[in-house]
Amino acid sequence: MGNFKRVCVFCGSNSGNRKIFSEAALDLGRQLVEKKLDLVYGGGSIGLMGLVSQTVFDGGCHVLGVIPTALVPIEISGQTVGEVMVVSDMHERKAEMARRADAFIALPGGYGTMEELLEIITWSQLGIHDKPVGVLNIDGYYDCLLRFFDKGVEEGFINSSDRNIIISAKTARELIQKMEEYIPVHNQVASKQSWNVEENGDEDL
Repeated sequence: MGNFKRVCVFCGSNSGNRKIFSEAALDLGRQLVEKKLDLVYGGGSIGLMGLVSQTVFDGGCHVLGVIPTALVPIEISGQTVGEVMVVSDMHERKAEMARRADAFIALPGGYGTMEELLEIITWSQLGIHDKPVGVLNIDGYYDCLLRFFDKGVEEGFINSSDRNIIISAKTARELIQKMEEYIPVHNQVASKQSWNVEENGDEDL
């Protein structure tokens, strides 16, 4: 796949109960700055979202937050970070984040983070994009989910080649390195050209 310039980070508007998660978010932000990678994210200024975005912004890289109107008073506290794009709903948010990023990383998070991660994995499986998708598996947070994917392969619901879509690592440095080396090997359901993505505003996917 080679190098990428803009990374979309999926993460929570909460910080989690343990300091290790906040430290991981700060470390990911520092790694993005070190690599001179710009950030696309969910637009919040609280929780892990706020830590990643502030770190990348302070490091001199571009930050784009995409947030639905309804969540502005909930997820933005005080000053906004970098450029903020306010969109109408969650569908538009995810489409814009996907379109504007060259790669995706999921930090620990809740339902929203999981949903964003699974959708972008599915889009890769379907052939809508061929960008690397990484999971920052801090202190085994994603172990159960990764085992569930393995169970899906074992039971015949996930093709074994599709299991390679998800890249995981325990540190941000290792994860970004693996993602830079990523080459899609799974059999996509349909070619990128066959998706009418322009209609959805995803023409750069």
